[in-house]
Amino acid sequence: MSVLRARRAAAALLIAAGTATVGRALAAAGEGAGALGFSFREVAREAGLDAVTVFGGKDVNRYLLETTGCGAAFLDYDGDGWLDVFLVNGTTLEGFPKGQEPINHLYRNRGDGTFEDVTRKAGLAQSGWGQGVCAGDYDNDGHVDLFVTYYGQSHLYRNRGDGTFEDLTARAGLLSKRRRWNTGCAFLDYDRDGKLDLLVANYIDLDLATAPTPDSGLCRYKGVKVACGPPGLPGGKNALYRNQGDGTFEDVSDKAGVTRNSGTYGLGVSTLDFDDDGWVDAYVANDSNPSALYRNNHDGTFTDVAVPAGCAYSQDGKPQAGMGVAVGDYDRNGTMDVFKTNFAGDTATLYANTGQGFCEDRTFAAGIGLNTRWLGWGTAFVDFGKDGWLDLFLVNGHVYPEVVQLRTEAGYRQRKVVYRNAGGRFEDVSERLGPPVTDARAGRGAAFGDYDNDGDVDVVINNVNDRPDLYRTESDPARHWLLVKLIGTQSNRSAIGARVRCVAGGVTQVQEVRGGGSYMSQNDLRVHFGLAGAATVDRLQVRWPNGREEEWTGIAADRILTVTEGTGKGL
Repeated sequence: MSVLRARRAAAALLIAAGTATVGRALAAAGEGAGALGFSFREVAREAGLDAVTVFGGKDVNRYLLETTGCGAAFLDYDGDGWLDVFLVNGTTLEGFPKGQEPINHLYRNRGDGTFEDVTRKAGLAQSGWGQGVCAGDYDNDGHVDLFVTYYGQSHLYRNRGDGTFEDLTARAGLLSKRRRWNTGCAFLDYDRDGKLDLLVANYIDLDLATAPTPDSGLCRYKGVKVACGPPGLPGGKNALYRNQGDGTFEDVSDKAGVTRNSGTYGLGVSTLDFDDDGWVDAYVANDSNPSALYRNNHDGTFTDVAVPAGCAYSQDGKPQAGMGVAVGDYDRNGTMDVFKTNFAGDTATLYANTGQGFCEDRTFAAGIGLNTRWLGWGTAFVDFGKDGWLDLFLVNGHVYPEVVQLRTEAGYRQRKVVYRNAGGRFEDVSERLGPPVTDARAGRGAAFGDYDNDGDVDVVINNVNDRPDLYRTESDPARHWLLVKLIGTQSNRSAIGARVRCVAGGVTQVQEVRGGGSYMSQNDLRVHFGLAGAATVDRLQVRWPNGREEEWTGIAADRILTVTEGTGKGL
């Protein structure tokens, strides 16, 4: 049976049988998700995610500012157990009449597969050159807060716990003294005092009054006039803000060493414990520069070790146009590996963590190096098939809308790429999955989380000058799973920085609760494990952000488990 006929047969079976039989229907067709163990269905419109993200010009851009797009977040802002969606929005150089400006959007999950736009009611109707978003309970009151980055003034929103947020940027001491191009961000407890601090990447010190334009003739891409930069423009400096515990933050960027890094032009940010020492580190994907791996020195300072650790450059020693970053243990050796998306004409990069303080570039050895056409942004390691191996999802879209003039490019709007992890080596299964993966969009930020609480990790994607996508994941119902929500008591309440070790069916998996991730986005703070045929988790071990270790045993699978610090057996 041909692939096309197989997919049509599968579609007919799905219409007749309903989404509950996705795995069986596709298996009967002999192709697609049944063979792969998972599939996607685009449900944004029917779910109610319909606001357009406005960002720069649609056909021509004068400045790089118009190209970066916006991030997304999955978070449970009202504490009802269902993930809500936050989408950052942008603007244009021309601006909009007062009252018609594009705004960010918060969608409340109704728990029935649909969302309600509660942006204005929640007090989040902010406009401007929005960039990224990160989430975490910075005041430990049980309600997850938001930080939204901008070219200009970023905003800290405290969750009041009644469905509304208050902008405490000024009161928290986070007002900028000058215009900065803030991009990716992450909450993290770098000093292990139980309070979430804030790391913010910065891209370019951009002044539109003096920045060159395509008309200058200085900037061309394959002969086509395009926006200038980032090379040739002054790079921004990353910032670290220490939570002082009284509702305010102190700028400790210089004192902590985050401004002393090998590269600049920061975009995607993710936390991780790279050296497994119980102290949170951070990775920043830099554009056109070596990326940064901030190793925590346990004394309130960081050292950028990306170059000596081998995760700053490409395999041939060249800086890349880093955009998004994913962290996960793809080879199941107990260490956190790093994946970075890059520019068209280059591969994405896979850095395998050896556990000895170094990375091995396994881009080609692991099967990632075959794709060079796509320009990557949001990304994540996700076990879509619940088989215990982390797959990879990449959101793509060119940076220059002007490339529609070029036959040598894959286009401005580009399809996604999905790599299935087959025991430590990846296989591009994008074409086998078909739509919506192969549907072309100008994608940017993406967040990953189980919004319908069915055990599959779903994807929300923020597109440029378009509506968002919401990919609902369907996987083999015979495979088991566990979704773990961690609540810190002595540690930060969001448990960002916690490491979770899951032993089931003779297989050990390690995950972390992370701040930031993907491209200027925030993933679900709950930790997901695919368990394949194991119906019981033998041991679940947690190392909390403050170093405390606990264990739970004999846990039934196929459930959402809430784990509170101090309730397990000490290790």
